[in-house]
Amino acid sequence: MKSKDPGRGYSAHSSRRRAKRTYRTPLPGRHVVFLVLLFIFSGLLAYGSIRLFTYIREAQQARQVADAIRQAYYAVTDAPAQTAALPASTETAAPAPAADIPAPTTNPDLLPARGYPGNPYTIVTSRFREIQKLNDDIIGWLSADDLIDQAVVQRDNAYYLDRDYLGNQNSNGAIFLDEHCDLSTRPYTYLLYGHNMKTGTMFGSLRNYENVTYLTSYPFITFDTAYETGRYAVFAAGTVSTDKSSWQYLDLTRLCSPLASLRSQAIRRLKELSVFDCPLDVRPDDQLLLLITCVEDDSDRRVVAARRIRNNESDASLLDVISHTHVK
Repeated sequence: MKSKDPGRGYSAHSSRRRAKRTYRTPLPGRHVVFLVLLFIFSGLLAYGSIRLFTYIREAQQARQVADAIRQAYYAVTDAPAQTAALPASTETAAPAPAADIPAPTTNPDLLPARGYPGNPYTIVTSRFREIQKLNDDIIGWLSADDLIDQAVVQRDNAYYLDRDYLGNQNSNGAIFLDEHCDLSTRPYTYLLYGHNMKTGTMFGSLRNYENVTYLTSYPFITFDTAYETGRYAVFAAGTVSTDKSSWQYLDLTRLCSPLASLRSQAIRRLKELSVFDCPLDVRPDDQLLLLITCVEDDSDRRVVAARRIRNNESDASLLDVISHTHVK
């Protein structure tokens, strides 16, 4: 009788069956991992689609609101402020000090308070009275060639970060004047803030002023308030930092100081941080306009700085000076 060979027959057959069973056994959790990844991907896709839809919808709403206010603004032709009738309660009141006439002071470094030329009683012009019916926070109008043509509001430095010009929730926000800027007298500096929108709205177009060719072609900005008109020439544009440890640090609030020495230091620093060298002279008693927006770093700000055109200056003379601007 032949004995069974342990290397053949039953034992070999059993090994093949075991190997076959092992091959057919699926990896545990493979389908679960796939479903989880699919769920995450679908969720991210849905979230991105919702954000994109919301972004487009809010951009359209912001544009519609801005267009409505713009239409109301340009529908009114302003008469000179000084010809407007005075309120009965102020007819016998003493006028504010005339503009550009220094008030008595014991500190030669202290700049005098100034009133509005031709509007000593700070009467709101008819154009602004009309658009303030839509929102009484509207205090100014900013225009710069084909880049910006928007209302400017003022309440605090947070309210209009995520609200449009009528107070509706909107991530585009609105262009607003710094809450510390007191319009009861003529400020020496206006600080205006707006979001850096990728669509170019609000202050998304400020980067154009860092291009010397654009600057020398379009150096003028108009900022009218409820009390006067104003025209400004750009003299600096670049990035500053709010981080004191950064080499780009600049305390912009120094430009609002009534001390001539602090303003001179801040103006000099603005020119140092500018991407170009502009030969336009700027004095500490010049009225300044700063347009400010965020950039990639949370502590950085893009700033475009302009000074008010003086009474003895013309556009042609200023263009001749600014044409010599060059990249550093």
